[in-house]
Amino acid sequence: MMPLIREISPELLAASLVVIVFGAAAAAQSLPAPDDVAAPPADAETTASGLAHKLLEAGTGTQHPSASDYVVVHYSGWLTDGTMFDSSVTRGQPARFPLDGVIAGWTEGLQLMVPGEKRRFWIPANLGYGSGGRPGIPGNSMLVFDVELRSIG
Repeated sequence: MMPLIREISPELLAASLVVIVFGAAAAAQSLPAPDDVAAPPADAETTASGLAHKLLEAGTGTQHPSASDYVVVHYSGWLTDGTMFDSSVTRGQPARFPLDGVIAGWTEGLQLMVPGEKRRFWIPANLGYGSGGRPGIPGNSMLVFDVELRSIG
């Protein structure tokens, strides 16, 4: 019977480790936090629920998603201390999900957008993960997201 794993030459092993290390570094890379990550600036708008938002780049679309739509987005999220906790941008892969399956701040905020638009959201804890938090996000945290709405559907 032939073994499934053969002896690996030192050169191939070294090359494999370089690929693994650089791949892990790319996956763990972080984008710099926005200058206004600590709190919404004076020019941000705030909805009745407390969601603050600011237009970063106007979109080209005209349709707004509804709460029951699927959306494709590129996003990055930070805590108010500048710690990035998630990013589809650093993964190099936009995310697709139903708006009624995410935190309330996203459901509300994405409905303000049109395709092609980029917007920054400051999501208070009651519209985010609340007092329970989640791994990497302490309870009662305000979340800051830069979101690009790529498409609806």
